[in-house]
Amino acid sequence: MSYNMIAILMFSTMMLMMMTGQRVFGAIGFVAVLSSVLLWGVGGSDLAFAASMKLMKWYPLLTLPMFIFMGYILSESRLADDLYKMFHVWMGPIPGGLAIGTILLMVVISAMNGLSVAGMAIGATIALPELLKRNYDKLMVTGVIQAGSSLGILVPPSVVLVLYAMIARQPVGQLWLAGVFPGLLMAAMFIGYIWIRCKITPSLGPTLAREELEKITWSEKLQLLRAGILPLVIFVTMMVPFVMGYTSLVESSVVGALASVFAAVVKGRFTRQVFETSTRETLAISCMFMWIIVAALAFGAVFDGLGAVKSIEGFFVEQLGLKPWQILLLMQLSYLIMGTFLDDTAMLVIVAPLYVPLVRALGYDLIWYGVLYTITCQIAYMTPPFGYNLFLMRAMAPPEINIHDIYRSIIPFVLVMIAALAIVTAFPEIALWLPHHVYAR
Repeated sequence: MSYNMIAILMFSTMMLMMMTGQRVFGAIGFVAVLSSVLLWGVGGSDLAFAASMKLMKWYPLLTLPMFIFMGYILSESRLADDLYKMFHVWMGPIPGGLAIGTILLMVVISAMNGLSVAGMAIGATIALPELLKRNYDKLMVTGVIQAGSSLGILVPPSVVLVLYAMIARQPVGQLWLAGVFPGLLMAAMFIGYIWIRCKITPSLGPTLAREELEKITWSEKLQLLRAGILPLVIFVTMMVPFVMGYTSLVESSVVGALASVFAAVVKGRFTRQVFETSTRETLAISCMFMWIIVAALAFGAVFDGLGAVKSIEGFFVEQLGLKPWQILLLMQLSYLIMGTFLDDTAMLVIVAPLYVPLVRALGYDLIWYGVLYTITCQIAYMTPPFGYNLFLMRAMAPPEINIHDIYRSIIPFVLVMIAALAIVTAFPEIALWLPHHVYAR
């Protein structure tokens, strides 16, 4: 059997296992180890052990549990509530102001957690009831929360970019910095769209009533401002020393975790329940990602041994005669298709052994490509019929918002995200300027 047929058989077996409900890391790891043993004998069983050792020696991985723990402390202690109250008061007089405040809230939550699920949960429990109560259009607010929560996998500290860094063998710090401007660009485009729509059609996002605004004194506004700025202070305390070169990435993650605990203690919200829930969830998510990384490394090692990447490169470039940008476009389209039934980590683990070496061979920057992959995953998350975020939103939304509403609500935001993807694709420096500037120092 040719190596190409072996590669196809590995992919089809892995996909079949996942369709039967097997865990992602179990399906990928099983196929990798079994293929290794069948190809190279008993010695091939060392593949998984070697992948585990490589993972344990990867020092930047320590940032993963630290940032996840920080996010859960801030979430479980409800410090994000203060932030939304601040946006509610200060942004209320603007057309669509509460929806704009929700996007800003999502940016901050993303900067504290790195997971889209956290932003979705906070948005659905804090922002959604308030927006509906104040007569915001249900399609508008549903789309806002889904789009805003997707920023969690792009704005640092993105957990997905940690996984990409391990598989692509790229520095985590550079990838996180590369996600800053594209993430802010996308958030700004969301805000611009909301403001324009609500300016044209005020009923979509009515401003706060004058009577309600007059009840809030300047003293109360300033008090809310101080309370809401606390999460921002934590983020600045964590990231500025890293950007300035005073601390390493791992040291900054520890600073962030300790600062979040300190903030919860100062606010009187650090309870045993908060600590226990945060620790348990941090352990569960960290272990899940570690298993996925081990499986991905083992799977990639088999493909390196088969030479499958060279074969695929020859098929696209020599046999089909495609130009590099056309191959890149096909790769992005494949992510959109896979995103209808797989989450971002599964997509990355399945195709990274093929795509990352191919991108390098085509002459593209792997840091830039990591940002493109992440934005494409964000779009795939919200693309019907099986977008991951669509079902999360349906599980958390009130009964008056049905699945048809959720599908309709996301269309304009998906178009905005496609526009952002096109901009970052056309102008790579949007992603690459900050990491190059910081690391050049």
